[in-house]
This record gives sequence, C-alpha cells and structure tokens, in this order.
Amino acid sequence: IERAECTILDAFTMYVLGIDAGGTKTVCLLADDSGRVLAKSHGGGANLQASGELEVEKVLHYVMEETLGALDVRPDAICLGIAGVDRPSDAQAVQSIMRRIGFKTRVVVVNDALVALVAGAGEQPGVVIVAGTGSIAYGVDATRHARRAGGWGYLLGDEGGGFWIGRAALSAVVREFDGRGPATLLTELVLAEMHLGTPSELIHAIYDRGLQRPLVASLADVVQQAMLAGDAVAADILARAGEELVGAAASVVTRLGMRGDVFPTILSGGIFRAIPALSADVCARMAEVAPRSEVRRLEAGAGQGAVTLALAAARGTLALPSYL
Repeated sequence: IERAECTILDAFTMYVLGIDAGGTKTVCLLADDSGRVLAKSHGGGANLQASGELEVEKVLHYVMEETLGALDVRPDAICLGIAGVDRPSDAQAVQSIMRRIGFKTRVVVVNDALVALVAGAGEQPGVVIVAGTGSIAYGVDATRHARRAGGWGYLLGDEGGGFWIGRAALSAVVREFDGRGPATLLTELVLAEMHLGTPSELIHAIYDRGLQRPLVASLADVVQQAMLAGDAVAADILARAGEELVGAAASVVTRLGMRGDVFPTILSGGIFRAIPALSADVCARMAEVAPRSEVRRLEAGAGQGAVTLALAAARGTLALPSYL
C-alpha cells in the first residue's frame, strides 16, 4: 500500500476512488478533487468473465479497504475500469457486487480499455491498444462514438496478449518435442522458467494444476529473451502478436472513419512494458493504418483515467462514449 505522507483530509474536499482491474493486477487510487493521488493499493486480477463474481468481489473489497485504511473519508464517486465488462448485464453484476460490499455512492462501471484511453488521451478522440494478460483495441471519435475489437477472453481471442503469447511459446515447445516444429531456444527457457525437466512434464504442470492464466502469460518474458537471442520461432510469435494487435486497432479506426485523422494511439498494458520490441513493431504497423496518428506508450497508470472519470461523475459532468 502506498500513501502520501502527512495526508490531511479536508471535510469540504471531494474524494473519489479510481480502480483499474485487469486480468492479473488491480490498482485502486484515492484522489482529491484536484486529481492528486492520496493513497494507492494493489490486488490480484479481477476479470469478471475469467475470474467470476466471487473473486472480483474479494479483490475489489480488499483494494478499496486497503486504500482507504483508517482514513475517515467517504468517496463521492467510484469508477471501476474492469476487464471483461462491456455489456449492460456485466455492469449490473458489478453494481451488485458494490452494493454487497457496502459502498453506497455513485459507481461508474466501464471497460478497462476506456480508463486507459482517458489516462493517455483525456477527452480527445483516440485509440488504445491494451495488451496485458488479454488484449483489446478501443477507440472514440470526435462525436464521442466508440468501437472496440478483441477482448473476447482467452478461449475466444485475446490475440497478442500475454496469455496468447505464452500459449504460443508452449505450443512451440511441444511441437519441437514431437518433431512437428523447428528447434527453438524456447524449449530450454520455458522449462527453466517453469522448473521442469522435460516437455513431457508440461502435461501435469498445465492440466493437473488447473489452467493458471497469469503463469502462462508470464512466459511472454521468456519469448522476449529468446527473440533477443536470435530465436526465429520467438521472433515469429512476437511478429504475429504485433500483427494481431494492429489488426484489432485497424478494425476500430476503420469503423470509426479515422484513418486520415490526427489522433493519439495509446499502448497500454504490461506486455508493452515487458517487450519493447513489440511496442516498436506496433508503432511501425500503425503508420500504415493511420499515418497521422501519434503512437505512444502509456507511462502513467491506467488508474488515473478511472480517477478522471470518477471526478466527472462526482461533479455531474460525466458523458461516457456510446457504441455505434
């Protein structure tokens, strides 16, 4: 938990909570009406579709309690940007969770891609490509209409995200072992990372322990190592990841009619931080999709976007984008 030193709360100041909940990590920020962060806490992943309501409730309750601690403050509004939430029924489920937790205040529930876009581009038109455990592309045009592509979860999609990259690495290992694929440095690196002796042990490591999505997603770092060592298989995996991520962004840009517009493209998520080469590849590919777009990585946390939306909700000025 992180808190600003000597924080003194003013009874006449507005306070909000901004929460960015992804597939692996959840961040909760307490901020005042100037947007200044007063306290912060971290928890585990809280993807509604992958984790389920009970786990999401546990994580949200934990991070909010830890952030507020002993501070005598009631948030004027809370914004939750949650992976896997993009339909009215999803928002209703999260609202129910918040009622059970006991926070009786204005609660705004949006997809985590929106809070990342707001953190990186504010209220201006723009596109965000999120690559964490999963992946999604999301954009908003000048008329505040939105489009999305991807975000279908690890069984249906999430191409270019950490789990997808890690699963591709595991597939490369077993294909080499079977003689169905080329030799790859990934075999040595993946087995070492998972503390296994042979590829045969992957069966028990993956299936007997249950599918551990964060563990598989963490193998993206191994793919980066192999690529830097000159491994062609790893390089191909990351090239395909870049192609998939930009393909999702291109779908959003095209359907919003923004190919010739000037707008920022924000790269958000742990995969872009862990694999700089992927950021560079996506930047180069986006130049063909939207030549006038400025591609930049989100340096501030996406939770700051949730704070911005929560403050707008508290002031009564919130106007969320609507899907075409």
